[in-house]
Amino acid sequence: MKTLTDQLSTYAAYHRDRRNIALHLIGIPLIFASIDILSSRPAFLLDGIALNPAILISLVVGLFYLRLDLRLGLVMAIVLASACWLGKTIAGMPTHMWLELGIGLFVIGWIIQSVGHIYEGRKPAFLDDLVGLLIGPLFVVVEIGALIGLRGMTDMVKRPR
Repeated sequence: MKTLTDQLSTYAAYHRDRRNIALHLIGIPLIFASIDILSSRPAFLLDGIALNPAILISLVVGLFYLRLDLRLGLVMAIVLASACWLGKTIAGMPTHMWLELGIGLFVIGWIIQSVGHIYEGRKPAFLDDLVGLLIGPLFVVVEIGALIGLRGMTDMVKRPR
């Protein structure tokens, strides 16, 4: 498995244009939230514990992030738990509202991503490696960390010149 720096650097190579990065800071969270919203509705009980696909997906993805880096994995665990809470809250709404929000955020998020890649002049990273779909949210967290001045965040990404 590639290291955290290798994963983020590969992803960053597809994201050099500042407009594209800025649009990803909006689009990726919208897509991320929409997936949790849409996968939070079918719930089931397992030994008295209420579960849904969003929780199961978050557990698997969270383990991937923790394996890449403990510190960022813990941050992503908080992000994943928050997204599960949001998804469960919205999944409790009437069906039409749940679907409108889930599908609407998904479509808007991908439109924003597409505009970003028009500025970039390069296809999205996940078209070459599906792991890019998991690295995108991590990239957003690292970029936001760097923007607010958290030490060490910019060192995690080797940006091509």
